[in-house]
Amino acid sequence: MLKESGFRIRYVNFGRNPRLRPSLDRYAALIVLGGPMNCEQISSHPNLITETDIIREAVARGMSVLGICLGAQLLAKALGGTVSRNTIREIGWYDVDLTSAGADDPVLSAFAPRQQVFQWHEDGIGLPPGAELLASSPVSDVQAFRHGEHAYGFQFHLEVDRSLIERWLAVPENRIVLAEERGRVDPAVIIAETAERIDALQSLSRQTFSRWIARFDVSPRRLKLPSR
Repeated sequence: MLKESGFRIRYVNFGRNPRLRPSLDRYAALIVLGGPMNCEQISSHPNLITETDIIREAVARGMSVLGICLGAQLLAKALGGTVSRNTIREIGWYDVDLTSAGADDPVLSAFAPRQQVFQWHEDGIGLPPGAELLASSPVSDVQAFRHGEHAYGFQFHLEVDRSLIERWLAVPENRIVLAEERGRVDPAVIIAETAERIDALQSLSRQTFSRWIARFDVSPRRLKLPSR
């Protein structure tokens, strides 16, 4: 979708180069994705410090920022919020409820008042000072938030497709988690529900991400270029 909109993408893999420090110069937006670690595992994942610093810099520059799952937690911490362990893990398909601010938000307004989304997390976010709460669930008070006009955090996963969910269920580290949740989280049920629900989620995903991209603060829009 970013390429279709004429943007060039740089992907930084901290797993391969944990001490890389990318520059934000000449970029319009920053997307921080999820991961199996939590945001306090700095000793084993030093890139988390770098990511938090880069997020803080991007927000200060007024760039568009999107944090997904771990990325949302790092965004919250960068802005002065908190992250702590939830009482239960949310793994699979769950409802989130829009707040009145979420219903009016230019990015999340494609959501139904109660929207089914895919989740995989065990930590929860404490809302940063000055941030607007956009969506919540019974287990996670903060499912989506916005800081200022351009920084968004989503605890849920709009970016998934069926094959990605199936891969997550098969990852050895995730299989350990699923074994701990046996009796409450059933991979077979998740696969069956995914077959029924993924098309609707991907339609919602395109609407939501299109609205986020449309709010990039860039002028004039760059010519369409191939991704690096």
